[in-house]
Amino acid sequence: MPEVCHPTTVTAALLAGLLAGYGIAIPVGAVGAYLVALTARTSLRVGACAALGVAVADGLYALVAVLGGSALAGLIAPAAVPLRWAAAAVLVTLAALTAARAIRQHRTPADGGIPADRVSAPRAFAALLGITLLNPATVVYFAALVIGDHATVARSGATAAVFVAAAFAASASWQLLLAGGGALLGRAVTGPRGRLATALASSVLITVLAAHLLVSA
Repeated sequence: MPEVCHPTTVTAALLAGLLAGYGIAIPVGAVGAYLVALTARTSLRVGACAALGVAVADGLYALVAVLGGSALAGLIAPAAVPLRWAAAAVLVTLAALTAARAIRQHRTPADGGIPADRVSAPRAFAALLGITLLNPATVVYFAALVIGDHATVARSGATAAVFVAAAFAASASWQLLLAGGGALLGRAVTGPRGRLATALASSVLITVLAAHLLVSA
């Protein structure tokens, strides 16, 4: 006879997923800074796709944690340092490309208009998905939560699904909020000098945060 999920258990799994999703998403690190800067330089559509890339990665890691996160966390632990270095390298590369592109566009603006980065929405989604998946701390984070609250989260397939969906929804809502902030910033800083300044500032910030990622390891 299939197990019947009590509404209280489902609600608890929903709240646990929301708290987990916001807990991993709200601290704005290098990925969040890059998301805001990317949206400011491109468009809300591109930024929204990038935001969903981050949320999908968080959702995947939440799913992995529910299905067997403790075992996977143990496998990832030996590779945590190389993955952290890879994530930092990708972020520093993005920061350098952002700065170089901003300087080049400032020197030779097209038709005297405001230059815009030629980043497609699918490319932005894939880039942010990949960067977020390179962070091994995410799966360890979700695994710890699932292990700590196993009776609620992994009691049945339904509660596990509710937990994963809620974690994804929480992450997506926060990342889309960051993208919206980037879109507002892009409208406020419309001059060539303003765009150059914000691009260089975001490049420096992303580099500093990437360095902090390694130092805090």
